[in-house]
Amino acid sequence: QVQLLESGGGLVQAGGSLRLSCAASGSIFSINAMGWYRQAPGKQRELVAVITFGIRTNYADSVKGRFTISRDNAKNTVALQMNSLKAEDTAVYYCNADVSPTYSSARYNYWGQGTQVTVSS
Repeated sequence: QVQLLESGGGLVQAGGSLRLSCAASGSIFSINAMGWYRQAPGKQRELVAVITFGIRTNYADSVKGRFTISRDNAKNTVALQMNSLKAEDTAVYYCNADVSPTYSSARYNYWGQGTQVTVSS
């Protein structure tokens, strides 16, 4: 089994910054892509940013230039640095990982429990 533990959410004023972190643990052989998604009230979950094992990144247009995703492959962690936050960034942010476990040749997708980010205007 694999667990993803997020931290770093909270309340911040518009224009401020927050850093989210996510640590994967458990029966991990390797982690392929890791990413962050978010879900605002009444809206569907959407991709915020994703990073591959080879450190290729992709961002939602709405966060380009403001958010930066990074990962530490040795520690199985991923982080999201969020700058110039806007009220519309308010959402629950979820960590996601595409994992090859030690006990199977298959790949499995895992989610964290979510962390609330609230940006006050």
